[in-house]
Amino acid sequence: MRRGNWKIRILIGLAIVAFAYIQRCSNKEENPYTGRVQNINMDANQEIAIGLQSAPQMAQQHGGLYPDQKLQNFVDAVGNKLVQNSIAKDTPYKYEFHLLADEKTINAFALPGGQIFITYALFSKLNEAQLAGVLGHEIGHVIGRHSAERIADSNFWQTLSTGASVGADMGGVVNGIGQKTLLTNGRGDELESDELGVLFMIQSGYNPEEMIAVMKILKAAAGPNRQPEFQSTHPDPENRIEKIKEAIEKYKNEK
Repeated sequence: MRRGNWKIRILIGLAIVAFAYIQRCSNKEENPYTGRVQNINMDANQEIAIGLQSAPQMAQQHGGLYPDQKLQNFVDAVGNKLVQNSIAKDTPYKYEFHLLADEKTINAFALPGGQIFITYALFSKLNEAQLAGVLGHEIGHVIGRHSAERIADSNFWQTLSTGASVGADMGGVVNGIGQKTLLTNGRGDELESDELGVLFMIQSGYNPEEMIAVMKILKAAAGPNRQPEFQSTHPDPENRIEKIKEAIEKYKNEK
């Protein structure tokens, strides 16, 4: 009986692994805004729901919202200007911009569905055009559906782990979507968002060269031994600057 049970577990595990690969292949779709083929297993409404559900906790971790409505209105105005002058307005996402009270952590991030955050620590170092560059970059993450890709990848590996656990009689698969899944972007994601941010800046009447200034601000803030959180998973600022210059040349005649 024990040997029979072992064989059954192996078969079930292999079936789960096979299902994961089949599902991954069937989830391929072209992003209508970037043209990139992605592995996505949710629709826009689900992305929006995840972002709205996660937003309060994310804000709380950075001390809540910054207590100055005038500054929040300014962030809203810049963010909404970028949305209204770009392909972002044609997407189903609900863009909301949040100025966080954190005065120490240099950070900006986007949740799926359009929830976008910037800490006061970073905001206070930027002029309007540079703020537009940061917010445009984060809008790029939303349009690029980078979180949705990571969630799909996480689900894929979780399913594989489940198959391995069944086959090896091991327990304990981590459930749920963690912050690391939502907020950790790959190098390709960052470079795509930089390029989209440049395009949105140009379309909204901002000088895209200020995106280069943002990279220099991030590099200076990192100091000789430490990377700020906004930069921690990003390509080196110097490499990003070169790609940003290429994007500026590519889109300089865009209106």
